[in-house]
Amino acid sequence: MGDAKTVSRTRRPASRPDHAQLFEIASEQGGYFTADQARACGFSRALLAHHVKSSRFIRVRRGLYRFREYPSSRREHVLAAWLAVGKDVAVVSHESALDLLDLSDVIPDAVHLTVPRSRRNLPSIPGVKIHTTTRPLRSEDLVVRNGMAATSPTRSILDAAEVGTAPEQIEMAIIQAIERGLATAQQLRRDAGERGQRVAALIEEALGKVQQ
Repeated sequence: MGDAKTVSRTRRPASRPDHAQLFEIASEQGGYFTADQARACGFSRALLAHHVKSSRFIRVRRGLYRFREYPSSRREHVLAAWLAVGKDVAVVSHESALDLLDLSDVIPDAVHLTVPRSRRNLPSIPGVKIHTTTRPLRSEDLVVRNGMAATSPTRSILDAAEVGTAPEQIEMAIIQAIERGLATAQQLRRDAGERGQRVAALIEEALGKVQQ
């Protein structure tokens, strides 16, 4: 899930501030960046404070900043959680992914993120629900929205159905995804077959209503 442009938290800070590199990182994240990412680009705490005071950077919350040129997002809390867990480790998933993709009317009760089962011992973060998976995240399972890596419409629907999201929300998400060309009945049926009888039956019932 990482790429060559991702700045590692353990990277030695640059000797002088690299504005271009920080802007490039932020541009891939909707204009947002973390204090750790800024530090890796050579920005000290004092320099960050200076740029906040001069309004070049907007301090969103503890450890999270935004370049002034970029507008704020109503999903800042999701981005903050995703960056805190690690953009090279986590993806936005389940109900949070449905919300990010504008599928259904679901209001997530927490920020839902999925990480590999091997990373299940990550420290807990208030308001964040960590899901683990042994199912490899294929390229077709991933999308990027608002600078965040998220599960695809098909995977998001099935993940949410598997953990008990209300059936009417699953049905709405399926209808919207199919109408917008984001998923197909064939994809949903195929992948639902790997989720057990309950999920497969729920998806089939919803698809039956779509096709009526």
